[in-house]
Amino acid sequence: RVWQIYLIGFASSTLTIFFESSEFAAIPSLVGEEDLVTANGRIQASYSGAQVAGPLLAGLLLALVKIETVFLVDAISFVVSAYSLGLVGVSFNREPAHRERTTIRKDVAEGLRYVLGHPVLRNISAMMALFNFVGVTTFTQLVLFSKVRLHASDAQVGFLFSAGSAGVVLLGLLAGRIRKKLSFGPAALGSLFITGGLTVAFAMNRLYWLALLLWGLNGGLGIFFNINTGSLRQAIVPNHLLGRIISIAGVLAWSAIPLGGLLGGFVIKWTGNVALVYGVIGVILSAIAIWFFFFSPLGHAERYLPGGDLAQEAEAAPVAR
Repeated sequence: RVWQIYLIGFASSTLTIFFESSEFAAIPSLVGEEDLVTANGRIQASYSGAQVAGPLLAGLLLALVKIETVFLVDAISFVVSAYSLGLVGVSFNREPAHRERTTIRKDVAEGLRYVLGHPVLRNISAMMALFNFVGVTTFTQLVLFSKVRLHASDAQVGFLFSAGSAGVVLLGLLAGRIRKKLSFGPAALGSLFITGGLTVAFAMNRLYWLALLLWGLNGGLGIFFNINTGSLRQAIVPNHLLGRIISIAGVLAWSAIPLGGLLGGFVIKWTGNVALVYGVIGVILSAIAIWFFFFSPLGHAERYLPGGDLAQEAEAAPVAR
């Protein structure tokens, strides 16, 4: 009855989208604008830590109980999480009192107009789509790269993934401190530029221990980049619009992932050289960072924040009121 697994997987993925959009939209109601990067960084660090500890805990439980019991424990953990959220005594993203009733179609159209009409949000969406399209292959083909280039064992491949998670935890916890010393352009686009350089170095390297270090830094800088772009969106978008804005922005950015992964696989098969493909990807990622830093509003995004000298220009985005 594999169709039941497919159905549950589809339902779980759909509900996850709702949860992640709601979570993203709720954070600005809990912390001030100056603490957004710190809050998002700590959340990402906790996610990554759970992704490392979770499988280890599941393995220990499997040695003691049946797999059905493990799934039951997992289900109970979701109930506990939902109850914990219910204890938060703050209202999230309250709608303006004068807002008229709308339909889902109108809300989606409103979110799309806002994203495409705002110079910063439009460029972030384009940059994220390019980043995902180009960079996804480095993750989907990591096992192949490890086996072919590093001659890694299955255990060593697992440690390589763990190194990436460790980098996420480290940079996630440090994101707030780093961000307070750098503006968005140098922080986010600088991390993307360095990620490209690290990817090139990773492609050229054959030493396993060095690969662990490079991949750990790569994973950390990648999440640091995501934290900063997400926090900028939270600072720009009015609270009551955040849910639909992140949903629209997510669709625009994530739609590039399957296409990029498919193309990357074809290119590796065509060239027969996974290291070459990784190296080219690194160069392109750095080029993307340079382009958006010098030739888009993202190089001076703070000027579009509320109170900035270009905020009124951004507010001219065609949004239904």
